[in-house]
Amino acid sequence: MDQNARYSRQLVMSEIGAAGQERLAAARVLVVGAGGLGCPVLQYLAGAGIGTIGIIDPDTADISNLQRQTLYKTSDAGLPKAAVAKERILQLNPEIIVNSYPEELTAKNVLGLFSGYDIIVDGTDNFAAKFLINDAAVKTGKPVVYGAIQGFDGQAAVFNAAHGPCYRCLYPQPPASPVLNCAEAGVVGALAGIIGSVQAMEVVKLVVNDPSFTTLAGKLWLMDARTMEARTVRISKRPDCAACARPAAEITLQSYSPACSAALVTEIDCHGMAGALIIDVRELPEWEAGHIEGAQHLPLSVLQKNPDTFTPLDNGKNCVLYCQRGHRSRKAAEILLRSGRRNIFSLTGGYEAWKNQAA
Repeated sequence: MDQNARYSRQLVMSEIGAAGQERLAAARVLVVGAGGLGCPVLQYLAGAGIGTIGIIDPDTADISNLQRQTLYKTSDAGLPKAAVAKERILQLNPEIIVNSYPEELTAKNVLGLFSGYDIIVDGTDNFAAKFLINDAAVKTGKPVVYGAIQGFDGQAAVFNAAHGPCYRCLYPQPPASPVLNCAEAGVVGALAGIIGSVQAMEVVKLVVNDPSFTTLAGKLWLMDARTMEARTVRISKRPDCAACARPAAEITLQSYSPACSAALVTEIDCHGMAGALIIDVRELPEWEAGHIEGAQHLPLSVLQKNPDTFTPLDNGKNCVLYCQRGHRSRKAAEILLRSGRRNIFSLTGGYEAWKNQAA
């Protein structure tokens, strides 16, 4: 296809033009998370002609994703997001290179992955992953285009430790109390499109680097979709920052996956549920869409607010918690174990594993 035709609406702009389009074609961008934020980011970056796009996401598509994750179809349920997202954006622009990594970002693979890309886009939905992304980006000297959404609230920023503050300058440590993610607190789908589009715009501005562009480096852009009011606040570089104020060699990376955060939790498979109290910790719409027969419903969002809502069995039998794939149930089990409960377990693979075993 004639590249002038594909990118004509960009080429005609003096801020981009042929030189800017060449920079876009030469750019390599890694998108961490192919969910609510990652989907619009990927679509607009592919459409803009980013030459090489990487997609890392360990999850599979779920019906509950479709309200905001517009790359997927109903028939994609159960398929790896990274692979499906790659297929869809190649349909949009078959002239780019797309690498998919259907795996979790960890301390073991993050440096190798980041080394192959110029810019990192943070499309994750939890503090744990964001700290790992930030620390690895500071260590490798990569800018991070950050986004976060919850409910009707969204925010975006560019963290570039070489020229300004990093994520830890804004949030030095993870919050002491649990913070709900989108599955637990809810989110409006259109908000994901807004924030993801802002992230894509920031990537384009970073790559093209026209003198007229001002990025969100050193700034946090916040919006409230209920009123459509937006504001921008300055972020100061912290002289005592645990990441960007230290030599790169001294930055220690940790895998902050849900599995790691729930180190107290023991997992069991479907065969270990016999005679146990079974509790579904997913949210009500997920429970209503299908659950394990005989299970009780106690959402993680309720447990996080008050662990005492859980009443254990008097006979001392095991209690097995499950969610969709096992991440939230580990978090719920850790909450209960830390509150003094005993005989609490998490179902490996969650409801999906149970359905596959029962089939």
